[in-house]
Amino acid sequence: MKKIYLTIVILFTGISLLTFLNGCATSQAMTDKSGAQLWGENCVRCHNTPSPADYSDGQWEAIGMHMRLRTQTLSPDEMNKIVAFLQSGN
Repeated sequence: MKKIYLTIVILFTGISLLTFLNGCATSQAMTDKSGAQLWGENCVRCHNTPSPADYSDGQWEAIGMHMRLRTQTLSPDEMNKIVAFLQSGN
């Protein structure tokens, strides 16, 4: 019985460690991307592509904050890159 328990604990620990390390690699890959890349890979999945001139800088900031909270998939830094990219088109 002890061997089975120990095997389960070791297996669970290994899976947890691999999941953690994979998450770190994904986060690093995301932070290395530009705002344009992040926008193209994330925002356009659900939205048509509006012109950056459609909204003011302040509106892009509010939209960015709203979408980051709504999707919960982007870090604040990643959303700031996307917002800066969109604001650069104004």
